[in-house]
Amino acid sequence: MLERIRIVLIGTSHPGNIGGVARAMHNMGLADLALVAPRCEIITQDSISRASGADHLLHQASVHPTLEDAVADCTLAVGASARSRTLPWPMLSPRELADRLPSECQASTSRVALVFGREDSGLTNAELQRCHAHVHIPTNADFSSLNLAAAVQVLAYESRMAWLSQQDAAPTPDADDELVPHEELERYFEHLERTLITIEFHDPAQPRQLMARLRRLYLRARPEKMEMNILRGILTATEKSADK
Repeated sequence: MLERIRIVLIGTSHPGNIGGVARAMHNMGLADLALVAPRCEIITQDSISRASGADHLLHQASVHPTLEDAVADCTLAVGASARSRTLPWPMLSPRELADRLPSECQASTSRVALVFGREDSGLTNAELQRCHAHVHIPTNADFSSLNLAAAVQVLAYESRMAWLSQQDAAPTPDADDELVPHEELERYFEHLERTLITIEFHDPAQPRQLMARLRRLYLRARPEKMEMNILRGILTATEKSADK
């Protein structure tokens, strides 16, 4: 299960924080580190020192230009959020997230991304809207700011505890029951928006959060591959009818 969990850091500005995250991950048995548009050097004396023996994770970390690229093969993406947003999104506590992980990581094709934002500003609304759910660490309201490595440590610990408490693994699901990876969802959202514009249901000049709300709906539904094939077929048939 732990091998299927990816820690994604967006726009990290200090190499020491990347090193601290590597140490927190290695402590809990996580090894998949992805960096999105880091604003600093990855391999430095500071990052290696903070990694404290986990610097192999720094050397093997993948680097991506965008969040979409980093989570393209993931079947669940959860964004760490410290504040409420204009458009409510499914919100989990670290323990609730951990309780879901055994089933989420059951299939061999499953990948779970735990996404963390910039030290100074966190994740943008657009980035959070690319996540199926958000996770909030219930810190002291009078002093709520968490160091990046400390936030990763909390979720990594909960992930390890869920792994330790696992019972016998359930049967592997059929291929048709496998969840759709993130890149397929993104292609669907592009197809959906294009179709809605074609039939004049959606006006990009006056979006009224339509696509954000539809994202929330489909990310909450967690479509399987067969269901996604049906949805894409419906859009294709709609486009053909609109062209007649």
